[in-house]
Amino acid sequence: MYIEITDKTGKVSEELQQETVKLLNFAAGFIHLPDNKEMAVTYVTNDEIQAINRDYRGKDVPTDVVSLEYEPETIAFDDDFDMPEALREELADFDSFIGELYISIEKAQEQADNYGHSYAREMGFLAVHGFLHINGYDHMVLEDEKVMFALQEEILTAYGLTR
Repeated sequence: MYIEITDKTGKVSEELQQETVKLLNFAAGFIHLPDNKEMAVTYVTNDEIQAINRDYRGKDVPTDVVSLEYEPETIAFDDDFDMPEALREELADFDSFIGELYISIEKAQEQADNYGHSYAREMGFLAVHGFLHINGYDHMVLEDEKVMFALQEEILTAYGLTR
């Protein structure tokens, strides 16, 4: 999986950025995501994530991670349309981008301090949590929450990123 990392804060080490890429690729393999998928991770401040949270979720407060799942447009063709293979392959490429994550480094540090674990562990947790969201997992109802939270903990533990 291709992952584009952007650090708008200038405060996330190259090592942590690369570790995030490794962790998310591990998570992608864990849920059997096809190799051709792409996503983006952007590290931001509380002010920036508050604006994103307000604009996309209608919540005017800073949060730890915002996940924007990409849902490609459905393109319909007449039943008698004989699609050339080159066009079929080109259209398949549009389905490769799965979404983007915005992670507040300030919230990550605050939560790491509150939970008593490392900043790296919290950043990894937020990346996996957001990654699962853009792959269709949610925690709005208790049954879904149990599934998602168990899976994210299983991924983090298997990767070796424990509390």
